[in-house]
Amino acid sequence: MEGPAKAVLGSVAAVAVAVVVAFAGASGGVSRGGVPVVLWATAVAFAVNWVVFVPSWLTRTERYYDLTGTLSYLTVMLLAIVMVGRYDPRSLLLTGLVAVWTTRLGTFLFRRIRKAGSDSRFERILTDPAQLFMTWTLQGLWVSLTLAAALAAVTSTTEEPLAWWWLAGAALWTVGFVLESVADLQKSRFRADDSNRGDFITSGVWAWSRHPNYLGEIMLWTGVALIALPALQGWQFVTLISPLFVFVLLRYISGIPLLERSARRRWGDDPRWLAYQRNTPMLLPRRPRPDPVADGGATG
Repeated sequence: MEGPAKAVLGSVAAVAVAVVVAFAGASGGVSRGGVPVVLWATAVAFAVNWVVFVPSWLTRTERYYDLTGTLSYLTVMLLAIVMVGRYDPRSLLLTGLVAVWTTRLGTFLFRRIRKAGSDSRFERILTDPAQLFMTWTLQGLWVSLTLAAALAAVTSTTEEPLAWWWLAGAALWTVGFVLESVADLQKSRFRADDSNRGDFITSGVWAWSRHPNYLGEIMLWTGVALIALPALQGWQFVTLISPLFVFVLLRYISGIPLLERSARRRWGDDPRWLAYQRNTPMLLPRRPRPDPVADGGATG
């Protein structure tokens, strides 16, 4: 199968997966206009990205990709809570946590791409409309699946008190959010130092894990799922796929594998990199191990 056909198939598959999970999340949920609110929200997640795809293709730019992701998250959550019209503590908490996370990450990524001038992920697809459309479609899938548990809880007809679940979930979210934020800040400061040009970071939280930012993201979405859990019923439990989806995507598909391959190309013969790779776990943190060979530098 040729590239364009595979891209079209990928886009169709992404929408199909999102729709299946949305129907599961809509089970026992609130409807408006005869359509479950979760389906409305999922449609908007894709629509926002498809609308911005048009100027992205016409101007051959990926500059607003991450900001569009932020807009998608905010729009979807606000749409869901307003359409349901129930501003209970769980719904407000979930909406607030998503808003804080996506605003922080979206602005960070936008500033990074403005400084870099381009995003290497898009180098080979900006001139291929099918591939570019699939990339924007996959962002719609990312938004809808990561929000699946939160959307199911916000739109659920089951109103359960927060109880202790919210404390466990909020604590996990907080640790994950702080870890991701600190990791991003430390790497940004490392790269801003001209003396580190072309090098890799091994200090701070990057001494404990080669991908601490991804670990933080997995943790915070697991926290969101824990907060949502008591409000779920029946088929809505399928939406607990959210943190699993984040883990699988980052660990095995588009996150860590890409960065690890890039790191091997750049530093694969560097003894310091080999020592860092040997002594620092890929994801789950571990106390740094001293190595006389390692003297500096993390993937990125």
